[in-house]
Amino acid sequence: MMRSGYAVTTGIRVFYVEEGDGPLVLLCHGFPELAYSWRNQMTPLADAGFRAVAIDLPGYGRSDKPDVTYDVVWLCACLAGVIEALGAERAVVAGHDWGGLLAWPLARLHPERVAGVIGVNTPDLPLPPIPTTEYLRRRGSSKHTYILEFQKRDEPEALFEADTRAALELFFKGPVTTHPEVFTDEVMQVYVDAFSPVGAMTPPLEYYRNVDRNWELMAYPDSIRIEVECLMIGAANDPVLHPGLTEGMEERVPNLTRVVVDDCGHWTQQEQPEATTEHMLAYLKMLEPWS
Repeated sequence: MMRSGYAVTTGIRVFYVEEGDGPLVLLCHGFPELAYSWRNQMTPLADAGFRAVAIDLPGYGRSDKPDVTYDVVWLCACLAGVIEALGAERAVVAGHDWGGLLAWPLARLHPERVAGVIGVNTPDLPLPPIPTTEYLRRRGSSKHTYILEFQKRDEPEALFEADTRAALELFFKGPVTTHPEVFTDEVMQVYVDAFSPVGAMTPPLEYYRNVDRNWELMAYPDSIRIEVECLMIGAANDPVLHPGLTEGMEERVPNLTRVVVDDCGHWTQQEQPEATTEHMLAYLKMLEPWS
């Protein structure tokens, strides 16, 4: 049976839904998503003997939206606190998109809380030699234009608020998507309702506005290897986080299994839920039980 609640961590409330009992699997979504993005994985994970907990990341959805700097250190402290607040010592942390950008550093900053990492589309990338925004500008790739546009204040919020559904459909049904049909009107309405209120998009955008700060904060932790068993799930048709970006991960994540989901764009756990869940379960069942 699906349950919901709030985990109190670092002075804020983080909303979660959960199903099942057993070793904790913490599911972290990306932009512009919610715990809802993991809806197809919850019951299969629970049926397999795991406690599946999907959260609205801090600043998203029904979680609190404090006026803070949403940098990687603060966010990872929140996630570590969520694991503790849920009564667990450790969790396998699965992260898609921004969730993945937090899962890998979480394993470095709070290794005592992480029994394993499942990266979905988002690999553990080495830090660029220069600040992230400057690196993206020099590359000149149109794939990352939105990240640079999000550095502006107020303009991105205004675009989302002017027509929230159109803006969200650009993400979910746009060029990074192989199966736009999975984003039905019912599914889209969940996201539209969450991001329509004035100010609802600012905290999620702050994640992007801290990428240069994160570059500074992670300069040393990035050199720390992640020793736990990890899984990297790539998507064959994701043009932004292409599976080729996972090459060389073993230098930083030596105990790594890599798989690729075919016929799939960026929204892997929603576009190909059965294949995603199958890979997750195969990995989870391989691990020694954790608590």
